[in-house]
Amino acid sequence: MSTRRKSIGGGATVPVGTEPAREADTSAACLVYVGTYTDWELFGPPRRNPPGPRSQGLYAFRFDPHRGQLTPLGVAAETPNPTYVTFSSSGRFLYAVNEIYHFEGTATGTVSAFAIDAASGRLTLLNQVVARGTGPCHLSIDRTGKNLLVANFGSGSAVVLPIHADGTLRPASALVQDTGSGPDPRQATPHTHAFNLTPDNRFALASEFGTDRLLVYRFDATAGSLTPAKPPQVLLKPGSGPRHLAFHPARQIAYSLNEIDSTITALCYDGDPGVFREIQNVSTLPTNFKGPNTAAEVLVHPTGKFLYASNRGLNSIAVFAIDHDGQIQIVANVPSGGETPRGFCLDGSGRWLIAANQDTHNLAVFVLDQTTGIPAPTGQSVEVRTPTGVKILAPENW
Repeated sequence: MSTRRKSIGGGATVPVGTEPAREADTSAACLVYVGTYTDWELFGPPRRNPPGPRSQGLYAFRFDPHRGQLTPLGVAAETPNPTYVTFSSSGRFLYAVNEIYHFEGTATGTVSAFAIDAASGRLTLLNQVVARGTGPCHLSIDRTGKNLLVANFGSGSAVVLPIHADGTLRPASALVQDTGSGPDPRQATPHTHAFNLTPDNRFALASEFGTDRLLVYRFDATAGSLTPAKPPQVLLKPGSGPRHLAFHPARQIAYSLNEIDSTITALCYDGDPGVFREIQNVSTLPTNFKGPNTAAEVLVHPTGKFLYASNRGLNSIAVFAIDHDGQIQIVANVPSGGETPRGFCLDGSGRWLIAANQDTHNLAVFVLDQTTGIPAPTGQSVEVRTPTGVKILAPENW
């Protein structure tokens, strides 16, 4: 990693791997893992790597939830393009997509399973399996902890990977492939951007960026199988480009973040037949913003009172208040502390937000106002090359 230092938004930037660990209270400190792009040339269409040193894979940090302080632990594991990560329900294992388009002579990406060393933050590779599709970009674990759901952006497909008790991954037990296209030039073919489960674990939803649909499947956790629901899809606005999905923690409401037109679609979920009904569509942008923008990540506050979305272009975190019916109203757009906030995360207490700014190679830490939900910058900015996804693992989950 580079030892170059710079200030973004008034905060000091700490290069990864150059500072010794300094925790005030390691018993309370969380682990934070950051996914990155290591090599953009591993995509199908040629892309140039950004200038400067390349990322080496997954990075680990300690996070003090009392002070909001990140302490770099360095490279947790070297692996290609680990752009999105999640944890096992036990907190002992980490799973990462490898967003690549070819592996051992085959057109496919891969998914890697790691064991977590809570003392050091280091990751030990357990095994790696093919994703049965190109450019895997998102994954989630079902409520039983026995299945990993993976979205393949490049090929427009999604798979279920069963998980052994020892954390290793088995070959896919189910594969679904989308077809079709959308009106935007980026929608010439299907592109599955996320694969999420409903809170009751009965249905899996594939966010289909390329065809402007949420594809709905009945999910059998025991068999790791997928069956088209009735109806099998939710049609969203043409050219919207659904990307990620978040559920309200207490209400039967889902929020689809749509990348291309920078909107959020709120949907009411009826768990009996597995039917989703649109109730609202709201922009993530201020009314006076005219520049190019793509939305990236969406999360609901643990209290269910606020919703957050990231804007790449405006370079902001959009803040929404959630009313008693689950509908949202925009409250503010707060600068993300860098450029191209691809991912961000909230800690379990709902006090802190960490934004991963891909094009300025930094993480920015914010403290959340518990009354308004608005993030305030703490002034801390930590350097990581091309960060994409960021997740917090609390000590009670180890």
